[in-house]
Amino acid sequence: MAHKGVIWVTGASSGIGKETAKEFARIGCKVYASARKTNLIELANKELIAEGCDNLLEIIPCNVASDVNVETTLKKILANDKIDCLVNNAGITSFETALDNSLNEIKDIINTNLLGSIFTIKGVLPSMIENGGGTIINILSVVVKKIFTNSSAYSASKAGLLAYTNVLREELRDKNIKIVNILPGATNTNIWPDKAREKYQNRMIKPEDVARIIVSIYLQSPHIVTEEITLRPITGDL
Repeated sequence: MAHKGVIWVTGASSGIGKETAKEFARIGCKVYASARKTNLIELANKELIAEGCDNLLEIIPCNVASDVNVETTLKKILANDKIDCLVNNAGITSFETALDNSLNEIKDIINTNLLGSIFTIKGVLPSMIENGGGTIINILSVVVKKIFTNSSAYSASKAGLLAYTNVLREELRDKNIKIVNILPGATNTNIWPDKAREKYQNRMIKPEDVARIIVSIYLQSPHIVTEEITLRPITGDL
């Protein structure tokens, strides 16, 4: 049976990325799941196999902050498949004030969240254009809409990616490529400190709920694009 598309999910070892990879596999897509540490993706694959979703998840180690790593990963994927959808999910933060953020922390955040996503986008675009279309879904954050202290570098990285992808969307209007930006509010993932998760978990968005929305956007009619969607806990921001 033919699969329902080939999906590349970055940052797939936990949180939104892990749940998104699983959800795509559940609907019959072939999923390339990448992350710096792949042992947790192995656990997700075991869960899928237990559900009867065999041979749909392929695990590839990749640090998106390295353009060389991204290029190597793309060669592996494109040697076997064409990529129908890229989900840019890999991301890090520090929860430090701008004054306390070290330059190394800032570089890591910008390199992963902004440059890493640009590297993957630049990597998939030529083949998507050649194949007549594709979908690029970027996991941003409500920090691009609202000021949150102790997140200056993170906010800069996400706002930079928002600006980049909004321009990109206009440049690709005639290429049948959908550029989708998803802006989640506080989501119960390990990007948050343990104490914050313990305190606020009942108010946080569940990563599996975000994953279902991502998959539903991918499955939309080819004639429309959900350009941007903001998701918040029903009780509001933390």
